[in-house]
Amino acid sequence: MTAVQVAEQTFVQRIRSEVDRAIQRNIKGLEYLSSPAPAVGLTPKDIIYRRGTLNLYHYRPLCEDVYRVPLLLVMATTNKAYVFDLAPGQSLIEFLLRRGYDVFVIDWDAPRLDEKGLRFEDYVLDFIPNCIRRVQERSDTEDVTLIGYCMGGVLSTMYAALHPDGPVRNLGLFTTPINWSQMKLMRNWTDRRYFDVDRLVDTLGVIPADVIAAGFDMQRPTQRVAGTIRLWDNMWNDEFVKSYRMFDRWGNDTLPLAGEYFRQTIKELLWENRLMNGGLSIGGKDVDLANIKVPVLHVVAEHDHLIPYDCAKELIARIGSESKEEVMLKGGHVSVVAGPNAVRRMWPKLDQWLGARST
Repeated sequence: MTAVQVAEQTFVQRIRSEVDRAIQRNIKGLEYLSSPAPAVGLTPKDIIYRRGTLNLYHYRPLCEDVYRVPLLLVMATTNKAYVFDLAPGQSLIEFLLRRGYDVFVIDWDAPRLDEKGLRFEDYVLDFIPNCIRRVQERSDTEDVTLIGYCMGGVLSTMYAALHPDGPVRNLGLFTTPINWSQMKLMRNWTDRRYFDVDRLVDTLGVIPADVIAAGFDMQRPTQRVAGTIRLWDNMWNDEFVKSYRMFDRWGNDTLPLAGEYFRQTIKELLWENRLMNGGLSIGGKDVDLANIKVPVLHVVAEHDHLIPYDCAKELIARIGSESKEEVMLKGGHVSVVAGPNAVRRMWPKLDQWLGARST
C-alpha cells in the first residue's frame, strides 16, 4: 500500500469515527433529554430531627467497628447536602461509613416565609447546638467532631469560637472564607454605594434562589456555556454524562436564604469583614477565632473560584489551636469534596486526620 493510499485510508477512518461519534451524540442527546435526573443521596439514613429549614440525618453504619467520636457535617446554607453522597462509589459519606465513622449531617431546606428573620444567632446558638445534643444522645458520647463546608464552615467556626470548652473535639473545615475583603468580585457587585441590601431584604423577606445562583454565576459567567459544550463533546461517554448530570443537578439546587441572615452576611462579613477583623457579636458574645483551641484541619482548593485562597488562608493563623493544619489540594470549590479528585486526594487525607482523633 502506497503512502497516498495509507493517508486516504486514515482519512476515511477518521471521517467514519467522527460520523459514528456524531450519531452517538444525537442518540445519547435524546436519551439525556428524555431520561429522569439521576438518583442521588442513596446511602441509607434516618432523619432524627426536623425543624423548619433544618434536617438532621444519621447514616446507618456500614461496618461493625465504629469510632467513638461521631462526625457532624454542616452543609453550606445555599445548597443541599447530597453533594456529600452523590452515588455509590462517589460518596464521601459512604467512604466515611466504610472507614468506621459514625456520620451525621445537617442539611437545609428552603426557609419558609415565616423564617425570614433567621439570623446567625439562630444557626450558631440554636440549630447547631440542638443538633450536637441529638448527636450526643444518639451516639452516647460527649465529644463530637464538627465539619463544615463553605458557609457551613463559617457557621461551624463561629460556633467553635463561642464554645471553647466543648463539646467540639475536632474541627474540620472545607473551603471556608475568613477574610471577606478578598471576595473582590462579590464586593464589587454588592458595593454599598449601589447595592441596597436593606431594601432587598425588607421587600422580599426571603432572598430567592435565582438571586443567589446569579451571584455564583457572575463569578464565572462562561461556566454554564463551557459546561454545555463539554457535555456535548462527551455525550457518547456514559460515565461523563452521569457525573455531569449529578453535579449539574446539585448546582441547580441552589437554596433561597432567610433575609436577615443574608443581610448579616452582606453587612457584617462582606462589607465589614468582622469575622477577620473582630467586632462580630452573636448573642451578645464576641466571636474571637483565637478562642478555638481544638485540632483544626482546613482543606482549601487551588482553583476555587467561589472562595479564592486569599479568602481562606488567614484561618490557620488566626485560630488559637496548637494542632492546626491547612491542606491545599488541586481542584475547585466542588471537586475538592466530590468527584475523582476528591476520592484520590481529599478523602484519604481526611480519613488519616480523623482516624488519629476519633477514639
